Amino acid sequence: MSRKRIAWFQVFSTLIGAILFLLLVIPIFTSIIGSADGLPEALSDNRVKDSLILSFYSAALATLFSLVLGVPLAYILYKHDFKGRLIIDSLIDLPILIPHNAAGITLLFLFGPRSNFGGIFNWIGISFVDSVAAIVLAMAFVSAPYMIRSVQDAFSSISGDMEDAALNLGASPMRVFFDISLPLAGRGVLTGCMLTWARAVSEFGAVMVLAYYPKTAPVLLFDVLVGEGLAKALPITGLLLITGLIILFTFMVIREKFTHTN
Repeated sequence: MSRKRIAWFQVFSTLIGAILFLLLVIPIFTSIIGSADGLPEALSDNRVKDSLILSFYSAALATLFSLVLGVPLAYILYKHDFKGRLIIDSLIDLPILIPHNAAGITLLFLFGPRSNFGGIFNWIGISFVDSVAAIVLAMAFVSAPYMIRSVQDAFSSISGDMEDAALNLGASPMRVFFDISLPLAGRGVLTGCMLTWARAVSEFGAVMVLAYYPKTAPVLLFDVLVGEGLAKALPITGLLLITGLIILFTFMVIREKFTHTN
């Protein structure tokens, strides 16, 4: 009797999971198929090509920024228990929770040319309005939490015995971090890079507020939809979906190869 119950539960779970999977997959592939006729025109459109290059490049810079600053922060939160840790840990997720146009307004208020902080950057020649720097800033703001959380979870899964043994044998904390902790958390770091890049490249709200020009792919897509209609916007959507799937699949292959190698 118990085996029958287990079998029925597995069938039920599979059906429920299949429904969600189809809800996620069907719209994507329907859009790709529906955009097939217009893909050649989209590929030949310089606006589309320039916006794709800008989006991918800016997302890569935002990912690198999040990696360099996020990994040390994740390690500190994993390794040390200090006063105010819970507050910092909670605030990390705030950019995910607030509406992203509100995130853009927040960044504009802080880094805009009329603010004291933004004025300092303007004085040294860096503008955070309608520039690549503004796009990278907006992307990093909304996507960095994914990097921090992925790496933090990866560090938390590491047994502290190896780190303690290395410290007892005389290794410095920095060497323990680079030789033991970081390699063991490598899969989580790659996952964080994948999620951060994917979130950054798809950002619309914060980027539109902070840097309407130059146009990233999501901003261009919105412009085309409003100005030229669904028929013109669909091929761009299909192109974004195809390139996104290819890049994410490449990320996953690299992550799996890294996992097997280590």
